[in-house]
Amino acid sequence: MKAVTWQGKRDVRVETVPDPRIEEPTDAIIRITSTGLCGSDLHLYEVLTPFMTPGDILGHEPMGIVEEVGPGVTGLMPGDRVVVPFQISCGSCWMCGQGLHTQCETTQVTGEGMGAQLFGYTRLYGAVPGAQAEYLRVPQAHFGPIKVPEGPSDDRFLYLSDVLPTAWQAVEYASVPPGGTLAVLGLGPIGDMACRIALQKGAERVIGVDLVGDRLRRARDRGVETFDLRDFDSEKELVAAVRDATGGRGPDSVIDAVGTEAHGSAVARLAQNATALLPQKIGGPLAERFSIDRLAALYTAIEMVRRGGTISLSGVYGGMADPMPMLTLFDKQIQLRMGQANVRRWTDEILPLLTDEDPLGVDDFATHHVSLAETPEAYDMFQKKRDGAVKVVINP
Repeated sequence: MKAVTWQGKRDVRVETVPDPRIEEPTDAIIRITSTGLCGSDLHLYEVLTPFMTPGDILGHEPMGIVEEVGPGVTGLMPGDRVVVPFQISCGSCWMCGQGLHTQCETTQVTGEGMGAQLFGYTRLYGAVPGAQAEYLRVPQAHFGPIKVPEGPSDDRFLYLSDVLPTAWQAVEYASVPPGGTLAVLGLGPIGDMACRIALQKGAERVIGVDLVGDRLRRARDRGVETFDLRDFDSEKELVAAVRDATGGRGPDSVIDAVGTEAHGSAVARLAQNATALLPQKIGGPLAERFSIDRLAALYTAIEMVRRGGTISLSGVYGGMADPMPMLTLFDKQIQLRMGQANVRRWTDEILPLLTDEDPLGVDDFATHHVSLAETPEAYDMFQKKRDGAVKVVINP
């Protein structure tokens, strides 16, 4: 089959690789009809290279048609149309019982000290072959795949794999009080969808912050108040403007939907790039123990949120030696919640919104659809935010 493989920093290629096969009784094989290109994939494209191996198959936002199931898979049969969550969880362990599917005790990558396995996402999360491919082996298929009806286009349901539950959890974790204000830093796919969900769930005001004109326009068209980073000379000016717009206190809640891709610390960028250039046997352990992030967005969130407010982190961070302003966090009495989305915890709440009325605007959420062969160019376009790229969907 054809698949998108990682070959090095900013180097992804479409190659011919062996077809996946049933390896465990609870496996299924899915023929991919649509799969997303995620902002988290860009971390592998540049920042997290010490944890990658040439030939790794990328991608973690799949949907498609079941081709084959193992003998331990019930409730799923060939021909079913399914969306596959980005994390692999069993649904029956203690952690899954708590709704913490990203901490699944059956698939935890204990050798690396990490949580549940993820599709297409570094050796830290199991190096499981990913979904930017023609076919995908799905472990724990008795629980993970979500059956969806025939009829609507893939775009109606595809985002159940990651974007929708990640944004939904970000809003839930933000705990916006009745009549409150939410600020969202970063209006990429997750930040954009988090704004839509917050308004759908009744947030009084939603403020979006970004520096890409196309993303700001998309948010404004959905009723979001926007602040363009390019209009301010410093973080302090932005924070002051948002405070002025929120009664001098700041928003009740802030979602950081940027993560380590933030435009920020030159020192952090230098450290990340230097680590990526080291041999893997040296660079991997060094990055794992001492890596630092570009924390510009998180620092902004800490300064912006009102005293006693809540910060919800949905942007991916990977540092292990990050300096944190603990005095400010403590003095402002800030609540902080974070983590990978527990997809199956939220999908039953989200599915009723994926109707013909389309209140979240999923049908036209993607800005680009590309073939598998065009994926390397799509990575470059998405990273450089060219051509209005906000969400790219790959149709193998």
